[in-house]
Amino acid sequence: MLEPKFNFFTSINKRKSKTAIRFYNILVLTLLCFTFENCVSYLWHLGTGQLDILLKRKPIPSVLQDSNTKEELKIKLQEVETFREYGIKELSLNPSAGFKSFVQLDRKEIGWHVTACYPLKLESYTWWFPIAGTVPYKGYFDLDKAKEEEKELKGKGLDTRIRVTAGYSTLGWFEDPIFSSQIEDTKPYEVASLVFHEMAHATVYFPGDSIFNESYASFVEEEGVFHFLESVEGKESPIKKEILLKKEESQKLKKLLVTTANKLRTLYDSDLNDKKKLEDKKRILEEFKNSLLVSKEEFKTIRIEKLASKNWNNEDFVGYIRYHSGSDFFQKEFERAGSNFAKFHERMKTLVHLSNEERKELLFSNPNKNE
Repeated sequence: MLEPKFNFFTSINKRKSKTAIRFYNILVLTLLCFTFENCVSYLWHLGTGQLDILLKRKPIPSVLQDSNTKEELKIKLQEVETFREYGIKELSLNPSAGFKSFVQLDRKEIGWHVTACYPLKLESYTWWFPIAGTVPYKGYFDLDKAKEEEKELKGKGLDTRIRVTAGYSTLGWFEDPIFSSQIEDTKPYEVASLVFHEMAHATVYFPGDSIFNESYASFVEEEGVFHFLESVEGKESPIKKEILLKKEESQKLKKLLVTTANKLRTLYDSDLNDKKKLEDKKRILEEFKNSLLVSKEEFKTIRIEKLASKNWNNEDFVGYIRYHSGSDFFQKEFERAGSNFAKFHERMKTLVHLSNEERKELLFSNPNKNE
């Protein structure tokens, strides 16, 4: 395809225009955050972290053409390009999610996020931020800052957890890159999962509704990976079979988690005093860990002994449910859309007028009721 001649001055003006828009976005967020307690210093941390990412971004084509780029990295980045194009063309995902550039980090992780839950309620502690709305996590580019946040939350008596941030999305505000930490020591289908998940966030996202957003993205991620594998390896894809085995075991684990969560919920809703509730909470969590060890022979792909040695708390149960809810609902809606991703996404967008609670009811109810 022939391209028009390169006009230096026109190109400069376009770059200035895009840069001006980005800095305007940052300015708006800054002014908004000045009105919220403790938000300014946190926004500064995020702003400098995002700026560092912007400055380190390199277009994937230029990295591929660089003679100094290792062959292994080239293969990984070519796979990212393939997954992105597949996501756009076959899964009808929003291309604004990015993955057109690469960032080589000087650390092993993109960042870390802190989550918390009330000690006698299966309810997340939340934060409110402009654009994102109410969210049950607070992300950091610095592990020490994340630990400081966790220490403060523990001081309030909350159940807490710090986790590695695997995905990263600015919800279309910036062109999000693929990071070195996301493709090192990962299998191709794991990278595909990441790309499809983050692109799903840029396609359908309801501010403040983390349960729906994460569950929807997880469904699109899984269904998208299955479609991709079948397009490459056929219906009998060996990798798909491997994933399905992991999914089957994940469902078994989910049953144990949900059973325990229900026991905890019943306890917290009872008329017992807080001291007795805390004692019974400890007992229920110990029983859960024992049930894991008893059933360990049923698991081949999940490290049950490691899970059983973990110091479980409320946040672990709420955090798991956040990413593993409503699969039956989404599957039914996908089938109603004729297994057509474009129609499915549009169908999900119509739920924008519902409240978070109404969408939550859909996820946990019989999908056949939603005719």
